[in-house]
Amino acid sequence: MARNVELKARLNDLATVRRQVHALGAAGPEDITQVDTFFHVPSGRLKLREFDSGVGELIYYARPDTPGPKVSTYSRTPVTTPDQLRDVLTQSLGVRATVRKQRAVFLLGQTRIHLDRVDGLGSFVELEVVLRDEQSVSDGYTIAMSLLQALSIAEADLIAHAYVDLLEPSGVLPRPLVE
Repeated sequence: MARNVELKARLNDLATVRRQVHALGAAGPEDITQVDTFFHVPSGRLKLREFDSGVGELIYYARPDTPGPKVSTYSRTPVTTPDQLRDVLTQSLGVRATVRKQRAVFLLGQTRIHLDRVDGLGSFVELEVVLRDEQSVSDGYTIAMSLLQALSIAEADLIAHAYVDLLEPSGVLPRPLVE
C-alpha cells in the first residue's frame, strides 16, 4: 500500500492561501470537480471518486482521526465505468454519504496541496506529503508542519476527520460553514 502524511485545515480565506501557495512556487493548479461516494465498510474508508470526464477511481484508505499530520495508507484503482461500479457497491455495501467538492490541486516537491470548496462545509486546505519507500514518517511530519507554517495556518484550524465524517449528523463542525 502507498502511504502519505496528510493534514487538513479549515480555511477562512481561501484566496489568501491560494496566493501563498503560488508564492511558494507550487506547480498548478489543476482545477477539478470531484464527487466521492463513500460506502459502508468495517474498517477504514472506501470511496468511489468520479470526475467530470466520466472516469473515476476506487480508493480505500485508513488513517487515524486526529488533528495534525497523520499517516494514511491507501490503494487506488482506476475505474472506466464509475456509474456501474457505484451501482454494484451501493447494492452490496450501501452508501454512507456523498461528498461534492471543487478542488484546486497544486504540487510542491513531494506534496500535493489541495484547496477545496466542499458543498455544505466550506473551504479547506489538505496537504498530502507522498512518502517514498525509503522515507520515514517523521520526514513527512516535518514537511507537513513546515508547509503549515509557510501557509500561516493555525493549528487551531486543523481538522481531525474526513469530509464524509463532517457531513454526518455527528460531525465535529457545524454545517454549513460561513466563508
